[in-house]
Amino acid sequence: MSRTGATERGRRAITLGLRANAAQFTILVAINALVGGMVGQQQTVLPLLAEDEFGLTGYTFMFTYVVAFGISKAVANYFAGTWSDRYGRKPVLIAGWLFAVPVPLMLIWAPDWGWVVAANVLLGINQGLTWSTTVIMKIDLVGPRQRGLAMGLNEAAGYGAVALTSMAAGYLAAEFGLRPAPFLLGLTYTALALGLSTLAVRETKGHADVEAAAHVPRGDGRHDHLHAELSNREVFVQTSFREPALSSASQAGLVNNLNFGLSWGLFPLLFAGSGLPVEQVGLLFALYPAVWGVGQLFTGALSDRWGRKRFITAGMFTQAAALIVIATADGFGPWAAGTMLLGAGTAMVYPTLLAAIGDVAHPSWRGRAVGVYRVWRDLGYAVGALLGGVVADLWSLRAAVWVAAAISVASALVVAFRMYETVHRPTVPEGEHRG
Repeated sequence: MSRTGATERGRRAITLGLRANAAQFTILVAINALVGGMVGQQQTVLPLLAEDEFGLTGYTFMFTYVVAFGISKAVANYFAGTWSDRYGRKPVLIAGWLFAVPVPLMLIWAPDWGWVVAANVLLGINQGLTWSTTVIMKIDLVGPRQRGLAMGLNEAAGYGAVALTSMAAGYLAAEFGLRPAPFLLGLTYTALALGLSTLAVRETKGHADVEAAAHVPRGDGRHDHLHAELSNREVFVQTSFREPALSSASQAGLVNNLNFGLSWGLFPLLFAGSGLPVEQVGLLFALYPAVWGVGQLFTGALSDRWGRKRFITAGMFTQAAALIVIATADGFGPWAAGTMLLGAGTAMVYPTLLAAIGDVAHPSWRGRAVGVYRVWRDLGYAVGALLGGVVADLWSLRAAVWVAAAISVASALVVAFRMYETVHRPTVPEGEHRG
């Protein structure tokens, strides 16, 4: 049999759709929960560790670990997209987990804050390679009709695990101290994820190739300037600046994670500074990703039916309102309401942005587009931490939250006026063989 004939036979054997690929999809959901748990193990603990064990008082200096995490994750996202298109998804996923192995040990044994920063550089690489790859693989598996649902399930698993692990780490810290107990969670997660990624995950790039072979351009001519074969530079320019939907999604993603990065560094200090015990601080911080995670189970799927743009615009406005509540409130109850509202706004945005990238990008360069989008989105961690730290040092913690609220309003307006609706109904039903 000729090589071409074998390729065509392989394509016909591949079926797109969530139901047809349920087993692999479920494994990838579980792996992404472990990815999120690696972040959750430290979110409640590290700001307190900075003050209690290392005696750090300057907000900007304390937030260097968030900056280090955000920059390294952003860079890793780019390479995750490029390498997954070139070499396949599975090798990138395994490599990402290898970078996670030393992270919990470094946090347990850190003699100074430099070790914490170095551990977060490795954690950022782990997150960029593994989370980007699980996103790309799920989009590969489900095909064009259920991208929002797929991204909702993916992000719900990841951020639900952030919430649960944040609460677990807060409990362990209160019962057994800030070290080493909370970071033993990370050691367990890494071992499980490496085993699953190596033994249970199958390569999904063939699914993207099948979708590319049957790709039908939009009938309205919206994507006529986007060709099947774009260079890395062209993908970067289109996703970052030129293509209205892709670039609008990139800036909204950056602002969304600006809010997350700011909350990561500022919220535990704001809450603890009011006299709340560490258990309540951990619960408040966990409410944000918990609502975010559960909400994505609904918003991602609804965006498949109702469209992406309205969810993204409303979500950014909701985040702005939540930040105003947090900036003006005081006490556990009002702060709980604010963090839950922030989680709701983020749930409206997070899976929908990823689904919009999948709507617009051609399957042949979709991995790279996801990587570039996630570069901009995850630079928000660093921007939020730096901005929050500088404003908090100059004025106050609450002033930094006000600044983030204003930026969120501006981002919502950009989406409202520049982005077009990206949902496009394919003519081939889900589950039909492509070839």
